[in-house]
Formats: sequence, structure tokens, C-alpha cells
Amino acid sequence: MKTIAIAGTFDTKGAEFSYVKELLEGLGLSTFTIHTGVFEPAFKPDISNCEVAKAAGADIKALAAKKDRALATEILSKGMEKLVPELYKQGKFDGIISFGGSGGTSLVTPAMRALPIGLPKVMVSTVASGNTAPYIGTSDIVMMPSVVDVSGVNSISTKIFTNAAFAIAGMVKFENSKVLEKKPLVAATMFGVTTPCINAAREYLEDRGYEVLVFHATGIGGQTMEALIEAGFIEGVLDITTTEWADEIIGGVLNAGPHRLEAAGKNHIPQVVSVGAIDMCNFGPYDTVPKEFEGRKLYKHNPTVTLMRTTVEENEAIGKKIAEKLNMAREKTALFLPLKGISSIDVEGQPFYGPEEDKVLFDALRNGVNRNVVEIVEMDCAINDVEFAETTAQKLIDLMSI
Repeated sequence: MKTIAIAGTFDTKGAEFSYVKELLEGLGLSTFTIHTGVFEPAFKPDISNCEVAKAAGADIKALAAKKDRALATEILSKGMEKLVPELYKQGKFDGIISFGGSGGTSLVTPAMRALPIGLPKVMVSTVASGNTAPYIGTSDIVMMPSVVDVSGVNSISTKIFTNAAFAIAGMVKFENSKVLEKKPLVAATMFGVTTPCINAAREYLEDRGYEVLVFHATGIGGQTMEALIEAGFIEGVLDITTTEWADEIIGGVLNAGPHRLEAAGKNHIPQVVSVGAIDMCNFGPYDTVPKEFEGRKLYKHNPTVTLMRTTVEENEAIGKKIAEKLNMAREKTALFLPLKGISSIDVEGQPFYGPEEDKVLFDALRNGVNRNVVEIVEMDCAINDVEFAETTAQKLIDLMSI
């Protein structure tokens, strides 16, 4: 019989969690309950808050005596992050569900993030309609808006709780019997303005027996790819679209953090890298572009995304940073430079066409890259030309074959 872990504050939301527990058991599932609250629970859990606190090196009674909610949330969250993956490895559950406000969400989602990708995880939360990146990170947590606060069993909350319970029950009960052929797994990065390149490269690789995972270079996309490389899932990287470094350095909204472009090099994973979409920094709607950038060349990509052309100075800084990251590689790294344009709008006749800016970027890379570690390949074409796409794909195949 499949088992669902139910994690949450059984002291303050006992009725709500009892309702979900009964629902799941009525569907023929076992439940495994984990109490994350500070005080006595409304029903006896399988894992007490004492055990959760102990996993973080704390004592629940001392924690309760301090009456510091923020401290309690921090410590219990750390305990959950350590304890829950261990419980999963022991075979205690097949999926996990929780409900809460911002505090309850912060308590359980770190533990969910620590579980394997593919394991069902459902979080019903009051903050599910806002910025969920701090809670989901690079995981596959399913977050559902609670609509009303998780406070009482009423005509609205019961509908939400029921939908969530049925959702995770379906995830756990039904299994896909189709077994995919195991193929070498390649990660590739794409943006709207580099889509033709990646589509052609993906087809080229798939025709030759590779499976390609494409990551949208929107910040979380780059972070997710790096996490999967670190976790050992990826065997080769076609990192054509490194635009997230423009946002990281300039202050755009789609940055992937300071460790982008590190995982493949550190883990001996063959990588082919290029400079896709570094001609742009990303912001939200046009009126959200910071005032410090008034007078800059802007382009409305769509109603919710505004692009800003990177300058000569910015391209030099970006080039130096990418060179620094590539020099961390230990082997099997190639850098491709498309000399006639690094995005679909950085070619002659398009709004971000900037030969001077691109030259500075290329020069910074030529001067900064350690040629003993990184091979530089320059091509007299644009990034979205089929020739560029297929040449980079073949180079990755060559590196993976060494």
C-alpha cells in the first residue's frame, strides 16, 4: 500500500490536517504524519516535533520556552530538511503533502527540496500565487494556492484540501509503465532569441542517439541545470545561452546567481559554451525598468518582458566573468563565438545589432580564457545559423566521446 507523508503544524492546524488524513486513508492510502509545530499536537503523529528539533540539534521544550516564532521556524525547518530525506530512504513514504501560510510553507519546503526529483510533493500555501522561487528553488514541488488562509475546515478550504489530496493520491497511485530507452543525457540552454539554434542542435543530437533537456535561461532555468549537473544526471552540456550573466552583472531580473557556469567544469562534464543573448539584460514591463537606465536602448520583447541592450563596458565585464568561470574547468571545454551576432536581434538590420559591443565581449574572452584549458572556436556566422548549431552539437559529441 502506498503511503503519503503529511507534514505540518498539528498544534495550530490539527483539524485541517486531520481532514486531509481521513481523506487520503479513505482513498486506500496509508499516511505517515510529521509534526512541525512547537506545541502539543491535536493528534498523535508518527514523527514528533521533538524528533524534528533533535535532528537540528535542538530541544523542543527549550525552543517553546523562548517563544520566538522566527527562531523556531528556522530550527524546525533545518530539522525537517535533514530528517525527511532520511525517512524517505527508509521507505516510510511515497509522496509528501503539506498546508500552510508563509511560516508553514517555509517549514516544510526545504525538506521537500531535499527529496529526489520525481517524488510527488504538494504544498498548499497562501503564498503560492506570489514569488514561489524561495520555496520551490530548483525542485519539482507542486504549489497550490490555498485561496483562503489555512485556518479552519470550511466550504472553500475543504474544496482546496480535497483537490490537493486527490492530486497527490493520483500522483502516487498511478504509475507510467512506459520505459524510455536510456540515452546519454545532454543539457542545453535556450532563450527566445536563441531558439532556432537550440532547436537545430537538439534535433542534431537526438538524431544521433542523445536525449536533450532544454533549460530556459531565466535565472531559475540556469540554476536548475547547474543543480542537475551537480547531482550527476547530466553527461554533456550545450550551454549556448549564457545571458543570465548579463542580468547578474547589470542587475536584471533573470540572473542565476554567482555560481552559474561552474558545475560542468568542476564535475569533469564535457561542455560547449557560447555567448547567446548576452546582448541583453532583462526587466519586467516597460515601466518597471529602473530609472538609472533611462536613455538606454530598450526593446519590448512582449508586454511583460523588456530587454535592454548591453553596453561596451558591460560586455567587457561579462566577458571577463565568463572567462573566469570557464577557467575553473578541468577538461573538455570549448567556447564558440558567433562573430555575426549573438541573438536573433543582434544581427545586421535588427534593433540590438552591435558589432562594437560584441567585439569587446569577444576580446575579453579571447584575452581572459586559459587556452590550455578551454578551446576557442570562432565562426563567421550568427548564433541561429544552422551551421553554428550543428557544429556546436558535433563538438559536444566529440568531447563526450573522448
